[in-house]
Amino acid sequence: MNNLTSLSGKKILVAVTGSIAAVKSPILVSRLIKAGVKVKCVITQSASKLVSPLSLSTLSRNKCYQDKDQWDESQTKPLHIALAEWAELIIVAPMSATSLCKFTSGNADGLLASILLASKSQIVIAAAMNTSMWENQSVKRNWNYVKNIDQVISLEPSEGFLACDRFGDGKMIGLDIIELASESAFIFNAENKFLTKDLKNIRFLVTAGPTVEDLDAARQLTNRSSGRMGVLIAQAAKLRGAEVDLVHGPLSVKEDLLEGINTYPVRSSSEMSSKIDDLQPYAQVIVMAAAVSDFKKNSPSEQKVSKESFLQSICDDLEMTPDLITNQTRKKLENQIFLGFAAETGSDNEIIEKGENKRVLKGCELLMANPIDRDGQGFDQNFNSGFLLGPKKMVKNLSFSTKLSISHQLLDEIRNLKSKIY
Repeated sequence: MNNLTSLSGKKILVAVTGSIAAVKSPILVSRLIKAGVKVKCVITQSASKLVSPLSLSTLSRNKCYQDKDQWDESQTKPLHIALAEWAELIIVAPMSATSLCKFTSGNADGLLASILLASKSQIVIAAAMNTSMWENQSVKRNWNYVKNIDQVISLEPSEGFLACDRFGDGKMIGLDIIELASESAFIFNAENKFLTKDLKNIRFLVTAGPTVEDLDAARQLTNRSSGRMGVLIAQAAKLRGAEVDLVHGPLSVKEDLLEGINTYPVRSSSEMSSKIDDLQPYAQVIVMAAAVSDFKKNSPSEQKVSKESFLQSICDDLEMTPDLITNQTRKKLENQIFLGFAAETGSDNEIIEKGENKRVLKGCELLMANPIDRDGQGFDQNFNSGFLLGPKKMVKNLSFSTKLSISHQLLDEIRNLKSKIY
């Protein structure tokens, strides 16, 4: 499960509509409750045939509301207004074609439809339906409409094996992405803003994770990077409307966290360099978050080298790998912005000084210098901090926070810099 401490204490209304993906909704509710979220549920009549309202009530520790409850005589305020005002965030997962149509047309027929129209909070919508339904022109029209509503974070379905025995688009996106979208909504809500598509029409190229260099048939050189920071930057950019290509080494994150973005798995630094060369001409923003191995063996042995001769063997032709960031900034196009990363140790002033020297040397517009010698942050952690360095001696302190929050702060600076330069 993602680290959802930032959602603890938040009030979220989970709405379930009539798609077979509704069977996943109780798992989402359970995960939110375990993260300390205050959850209430509402279910449509068709969804109640797929998921028991009792199960949602039990998991949420609150009554699960249905259409029949909308005009209960015991209510002192219309229920749809009360729930809309209570919820700081609404998650519709899954969103069926019928409920989507009601929402986009302003149809208030039913409890959920009325809540969505009355709500002033951000709404996360995760569509799910049969492939043919998803590809229908009417559904596409409704989806394209809802994508342009600032209040809505729209999560398109992914490709997968569906309940109709068909493989195609229509599978509800993974719960990890729904949770990321929810956490992102609250990151922006802290400033009384909606998470909007401010990066629309911008293509990002992001690198993430470690690279691996073979020494012999049994041994290899690598590092402790999990790839989480780069993956979260990629997903945060995707949520904000960007088209994202992710080139990554072997990752230590859930596969579900890669949904919705174009992924290109590689292993070695040379493979990563080659794939970046292929994709760089199409990107306006390049984020080099991968932790590339510093050394490689020019001619790794196809056999396992004996322990006794191993040290001499690796020293024979061990060499430094090329600096990928420097190599790529030399090929920079006029409209491109580079964000580099530098993992450092030492005092704040030392980290800033070393980071600025690297930013200039590597030719990056922006560089995040982050300490890796402090508890609870850095490699393979959910949290990070550091200093974002930029033109004209810019130094921005990125205080200790979740890596997702750091990702959005970095994207804010990229957006601001891009608007100033171009």
